[in-house]
Parts: sequence; C-alpha cells; structure tokens
Amino acid sequence: MSPRHRKVSDNEIFDAAKRAMKQRGPHELTLADIASEAGVTPGLLVQRFGGKRELLLALSERFSRSAPALFAQLRAVHRGPLSTLRAYSACLAELASTPDALARNLAYLQIDLTDEAFRTHLLTNARATRHEIESLLRSAVLVGELRRDVAPKRLARTIETVISGSLMSWVCYRKGPASAWIRRELDSALQPYLRRPRHQKSGDHR
Repeated sequence: MSPRHRKVSDNEIFDAAKRAMKQRGPHELTLADIASEAGVTPGLLVQRFGGKRELLLALSERFSRSAPALFAQLRAVHRGPLSTLRAYSACLAELASTPDALARNLAYLQIDLTDEAFRTHLLTNARATRHEIESLLRSAVLVGELRRDVAPKRLARTIETVISGSLMSWVCYRKGPASAWIRRELDSALQPYLRRPRHQKSGDHR
C-alpha cells in the first residue's frame, strides 16, 4: 500500500504542519507542503479539515491548550522554579534559531494578531502562559529564591514582556544565540528580586 494512503492521526498532521511552517512562510505554505511532510495526499487534508486556513486554525486551537503541559514537562526536569522559568525562555528562543526563522514565525504571528479567530487562540495561550509564569514566581518566593515582598502577579507581567520583547531586540542586534540573549535579559529582570543569603550583608558583593 502506498504510504500516501496510510492512516494518520490529527496529531501527526499537526506535527507535519509545524515542520512545513519552519521551512515556509504563510504565503508560501500550501496544503501540498503539509501533505508531503505527513506522507498523505492534499485531498485527505481537504477532506479532514476543509482547507489550509482551517487546518492552521485547528493547529492554533491545539497550541492554545499547550502551556500547562509544556510547563509540567519543564518542572519535571528542572529542580527550582527559576530554573524552570529559564528553561521556558530557552524554549521560546527556539523560535529564533536564526533571524530568518524568527521572521517566518513573526509572519505567522501577524495572522494571529489580525485574524480574530486566530487571535482568540493566541490570547488563550498567552493567559495560560502568564498564569504558569506567575505560579513559578509564587513557588520561587515559597522556596526562598525570591524575596518575600515580591508581587508574583505584577512580576509575571514584567517577565512575560521581557522574554517576548527580547526576541525582538535580539533579531535587531543579532549578537550571539537568541537563547543567551533572552537569558541575560531575564536574569537582569529577576536580579532585583532575588533573595540574598542571610550571611550576605547589603553592599557585600564578594
């Protein structure tokens, strides 16, 4: 039997779509590109989803629910809340593996921002991500990584802005990998809120 007639799950098609999107911007991407990645015919995709926009919208809806699982995976691997937060920033940096890769991702983001159906899913993911960041910051206060007077909700908004904004500044300056650039900016934003060890007195920078 031809591999183009094999049965594939929606998840396999979504993964194939993501691979195709890494290679082509939204105006270049075709159903045939996604079908080729998935090893199926374009007709199967039309039958299952209706068209390219509908397929990408279904992928967007799947993405909107991805934040809790992503952060759960990161928590399982990393010891502390701030280590987990830094790992998340590294995940976001994968969008900018190269300047061209980030440009393609920003082209898809433009659709998310201008098409209300897509923006709804983007907003759902953004709210869930901010909630996860806030949860990590609350945990960081409880375990003593951050000062007790930190306002996690307020700081979460700042961290969210710093991480996403760092992507834009990196693609402008292009100095070193995006992951290192974002990590530096994140650490700078966190530094005033870090809890100093009891033996370290104010002004003691040894």
